[in-house]
Amino acid sequence: MKTKKKLHYAWVILIGVALMVGLTKAGLSTIGGLFLTPITTDLGIGMGSLTLYFSIASIVTMFFLPLAGKIIAKYNVRVVLVVAMLLQAGGFAAFGLMNSVWGWYIFCIPMSIGSVFLTQIAGPVLLNNWFKKHNGLALGIMVATGGIIGSILQPAAGNLIADAGWRNTYFILAGGVAAIVIPIILLTIRFAPKDKGLQPLGAEEVTDAQGNSEPQVISGVSFAKAKKSTAFIALFLFFFIITSIASFSQHLAPFAMANDYSIKFAGTALGIMQLGIVVGALSFGILADRIGARNTAIFAMILGIVPIIIFLLVPQSPAMFIVGVTIFGFITSSLGTLGPLLTSSLFGMKDYAQIYSLAAIGLAVAGILALPAYGFMFQLTGSYNSVLFVVLALLVINILLIIWAFVGKKKLLAQGAWEEVAVTTEAPKEAAVAAEPKNA
Repeated sequence: MKTKKKLHYAWVILIGVALMVGLTKAGLSTIGGLFLTPITTDLGIGMGSLTLYFSIASIVTMFFLPLAGKIIAKYNVRVVLVVAMLLQAGGFAAFGLMNSVWGWYIFCIPMSIGSVFLTQIAGPVLLNNWFKKHNGLALGIMVATGGIIGSILQPAAGNLIADAGWRNTYFILAGGVAAIVIPIILLTIRFAPKDKGLQPLGAEEVTDAQGNSEPQVISGVSFAKAKKSTAFIALFLFFFIITSIASFSQHLAPFAMANDYSIKFAGTALGIMQLGIVVGALSFGILADRIGARNTAIFAMILGIVPIIIFLLVPQSPAMFIVGVTIFGFITSSLGTLGPLLTSSLFGMKDYAQIYSLAAIGLAVAGILALPAYGFMFQLTGSYNSVLFVVLALLVINILLIIWAFVGKKKLLAQGAWEEVAVTTEAPKEAAVAAEPKNA
């Protein structure tokens, strides 16, 4: 008589990670664009000057990305993430007390340190530890959850700013997100399956007929070889450019208001954009599992051209504006889904966390340059048209980079750089992190 299979704890991890990443990203990290026009109007700060805080945040992110993978593997993951939550929420709330642009420059530092762990590193590393199969689907669900949360929080924040003011909105969002996320971290998050006496989801498929565990094989390119390859250069540049493209989402609210829409309409439009993120995240995850990360990434970049053309030709049509931001959200979701999937597709899982963490510095570099550059371009010209032409060019360049990256992968394969490492199922996927985990 067959016993009923229990739900694997990997799905609990996915729920916890998806809520944690979704709330901290949609509720704190990516919602800043809604505040830009009210703050610049209220305090008389230039758009370019204020958006420089995004650059400082990106510099901090760049320095902490290589450290974050090691820290999250070395120390108790729940303690690390709770501290990160306090730093991110505390820095965000402090913005509500500021009267000078220097306040944003200072308090974005602790906010960014916390955000590195919560929104960028924890999700891919934890899901790679727990999911031997359905990894693309898990990443898609994680990003989609963030989209669902954003579709609620973005219009709510727009209404709050209009009704309660931007200062109170900072306080409400910071307190609300922290109050929900900290219990989620403590109750659900565990670093690796061995912490629960389990194997990764799908590991049972590598047992023999007698039920004895056989060695798992983790394959891929070593970190030392990967970082010197043309495939890595292309991946780094892809991360830089896709982040530069996605960074325009922070300017969508000012772009809307520059076209005579209200802050409430901008919040609603950004909320609808999050629904595009939901569809995109799930679609890209499923597509990557079926047609590969390369083809999915190329499709995403081609599709991204559509909203830019809409914004250039018919920005003052409310219906078309909504269509544009929805498709743009679809493309923005590729950052969270395709980045990790392209990394594993190009280099395998052998030194995944080290390779991903180094390539992800491209995300931070893009933030340093793109976000304030867009702000200053608007400040100097009074229009976002020049920004839109830049984004259009970046989409085309990214298509070429994806092709170049996979040509580089073929070279690595021809050179015999792809290696296999046998590990037992009792030490699941520890090659997927940069250091031996010591979490309780």
